[in-house]
Amino acid sequence: MEAARRAEAAGRHVIHMEVGQPGTPAPRGARAALAAALEAGQLGYTVALGLPELRAGIAALYRRWYGLDLDPARVVVTTGSSAGFILAFTALFDAGERVGLGEPGYPSYRQILHALDLEAVGIPTAPENRFQPVPEDLPEDLSGLIVASPANPSGTMLGHQALRALIEAVQARGAAFISDEIYHGIQYEGRAVSALEISDDVYVINSFSKYFSMTGWRVGWMVVPEGHVRTIERLAQNLFICPPHASQVAALAALECTDELERNVAVYRENRQLMMEGLREAGLASFAPPDGAFYIYADVSGFTSDSRAFAAEILERAGVAVTPGLDFDPARGHGTLRLSYARSPGDIREGLARLKAFLAAR
Repeated sequence: MEAARRAEAAGRHVIHMEVGQPGTPAPRGARAALAAALEAGQLGYTVALGLPELRAGIAALYRRWYGLDLDPARVVVTTGSSAGFILAFTALFDAGERVGLGEPGYPSYRQILHALDLEAVGIPTAPENRFQPVPEDLPEDLSGLIVASPANPSGTMLGHQALRALIEAVQARGAAFISDEIYHGIQYEGRAVSALEISDDVYVINSFSKYFSMTGWRVGWMVVPEGHVRTIERLAQNLFICPPHASQVAALAALECTDELERNVAVYRENRQLMMEGLREAGLASFAPPDGAFYIYADVSGFTSDSRAFAAEILERAGVAVTPGLDFDPARGHGTLRLSYARSPGDIREGLARLKAFLAAR
């Protein structure tokens, strides 16, 4: 992202396929609600667990999306999903314990675990399992496992049976299960399954960043077992005081902006098709078709054994910013790239044309 910013500052036109950020603004209703709140008076501290009406609204979302009757008392509003990870890891684990994560996977899991003096245990996943962990992959000595579905960087999802098998395998070891569901709502050929449909003894983390198109607002949430709420409340109060009040006001209104948000998903669906067809035409045909999110994790080992240098070359010569696979899989990411299709269809078409020309000339 920084290299792309420098290129743009020098006058170049860059197509952004590196960043996992919607190309759309926060929903119109969310922006209008915040404007009204700004005129109405002070936006000060809220209680540590978040605005009660927002927690109730999130619980109602689980009824709409999954048919679950969720107690709002179990919902904790957080400063983005990042605060949710910090709170979950701090509440569940003691220093030195081992926490599993699939590779390729979101790199910040590993870094947050390291910062908390926890051991991040990478679990290599296989293309035949669509880059998702399976029970037989799990080491015996884990204190917990974090799983994302839809996943970053692959966009693949776990179905109900596969997710249940993982949860049961983790719980049989006496370990904690954390479900990263930040891309729920952005799915294409089937509904994403929440871990809460299978067990109440899990931590679920989500955010308004992706489906709700509110990345910079830094507001997310987590759902925890009833007996863990007070622990999380104490941690949240001391670590963060509260999530941003302004963002909570906007998030509450965003929950009602379904029509606009579904139009955004329709754009991602169009972009997904463009990407799968365009990458295959360009010679990058090895990837798991994404079920959700807005990424493709492509095998580029036929072109390079250094994905970081390859990404730099693509930016320099083609004007397309992509993310090297080493961010997501330190051991095997030398031959992969993540490409985001969260921007407009016009940007996606232009980016694919540039990639095709670059690869053909290489």
